[in-house]
Amino acid sequence: MGVQDAPAWLVPAFTRNVVEAGGTAPAPDIRRTAEGLLDRWTRPERHFHNLRHLVDVLARVDELDEEAHHPELVRLAAWYHGAVFDSADGKAYANRGGEDEAASAVLAREELTGLGVPEGNVRKVAALVSALVRHAPDPTDSDCAVLCDADLAMLATEPQRYKAYLQDVRAEYAHLPTEDYVRARIRILHKLLARPSLFVSPLAQPWEEPARQNVSAELQRLEKEIARLEAAGAAAAASAADGAAPPAADGAAAPDAAPSVPTPHTSGTGRP
Repeated sequence: MGVQDAPAWLVPAFTRNVVEAGGTAPAPDIRRTAEGLLDRWTRPERHFHNLRHLVDVLARVDELDEEAHHPELVRLAAWYHGAVFDSADGKAYANRGGEDEAASAVLAREELTGLGVPEGNVRKVAALVSALVRHAPDPTDSDCAVLCDADLAMLATEPQRYKAYLQDVRAEYAHLPTEDYVRARIRILHKLLARPSLFVSPLAQPWEEPARQNVSAELQRLEKEIARLEAAGAAAAASAADGAAPPAADGAAAPDAAPSVPTPHTSGTGRP
């Protein structure tokens, strides 16, 4: 999915949101900023955190926007929430899922300020982006709740689409050894299931049950996978100790739903 594949409404929508947020820059400047963001979202190393994900998050914000106090700021935060992304570092998956919210918030500050958006609104957008580091919104902050819920909404999709999501996330971290990835994903899933609620905003509550079903099913599969990997490793070690050639590890192939995120940062975030 390249920039040329971007829906025609995206750039005008970004322009409208900037103007609604108080931006005073000429329309061509706003358009160039939107196009620069689309370039970021369509880079080839992005398999899940890509243009499709941006569009999905914006669509989910539309579903929840009547609960937001400042929906235009939530939409701008959605544009920036994964603008800075790097899956090359193995720690990224365990700690951030590749999305660098701190750097993305800085980018939002710089670009929105350059577009003439008032400082208070710039701070709000940057704060919304930064809140995704832990994905634990203050229930009293409806804008933050809407953004966090929209970002996690993929967890509640139908099983076949959830499976495709897992395959895309694994592709972003294809350079990670299977066992490392599976263990990281398992940690993330445990953190997600330990939450009292995955979704905060009232309109997102119907997503809770399907999301927990998807996450639980994935966790069950991955725990079986790690057991196979450990058994294969133990057999190989025993064979080596006996001086025999180690047997092939039948279960060592990457699972179709290997883990994803970080945990979504392993700092306790629970992001997928």
